[in-house]
Amino acid sequence: MEVAEAPIDLHAPPDLAGTVLAAQAGDESAFLTVYRTLQPVLMRYLRVLVGDDADDVASEAWLQIARDLGGFRGDWDKFRGWAVTIARHRAMDHLRSARRRPSVAAPVEHFADLTGTEDTVEAAMESVGTSAAIALIGTLPRDQAEAVLLRVVVGLDAETAGRVLGKRAGAVRTAAYRGLRRLAEQLGASERAGAAASGLRSEATREGGAFDAARANEQKAL
Repeated sequence: MEVAEAPIDLHAPPDLAGTVLAAQAGDESAFLTVYRTLQPVLMRYLRVLVGDDADDVASEAWLQIARDLGGFRGDWDKFRGWAVTIARHRAMDHLRSARRRPSVAAPVEHFADLTGTEDTVEAAMESVGTSAAIALIGTLPRDQAEAVLLRVVVGLDAETAGRVLGKRAGAVRTAAYRGLRRLAEQLGASERAGAAASGLRSEATREGGAFDAARANEQKAL
């Protein structure tokens, strides 16, 4: 089953908790709605991990999601984290069986002419288009790429992303912060990419601020 790829939408995703419950009860149209909502972001995530094999890995992930759906408990945010975890496990299995490294994306210079003009991370990512944006994120070290994808593209909070990756929330915030700063620096190498780079730096600053606040709260609790 193929879903047409839409531009990246970095705004709040719809809450489909009721739709998930309907799908668990056997409503095929509800399951299709869940699939159409999640499949694009799963594909973007998997392309960074397994490259051209993303379709096959996504199919395996959805087979498991459909098989295990009845046992899921939680809200929509937890469901997204659960689904991404399954997709990541299938991707890691695929990489181990293929005995190869994750795909290497095109050089960042390829995207220098594609950047936007608005001073926001949403404009920066949406303006380069889906394939270019994901390939650009794929130039990062994998821990940073996954953190940026889960936090910015999939839209998971740091705690949920940490559960997907098997890391503490603070480590995810740090990786996302470093990844976003690195993307901003890469884009900033082009004079025409200044606005996009500024937007990415703003997002990195927000991510870094969240990390600092979380660390301060942890220290107060000690």
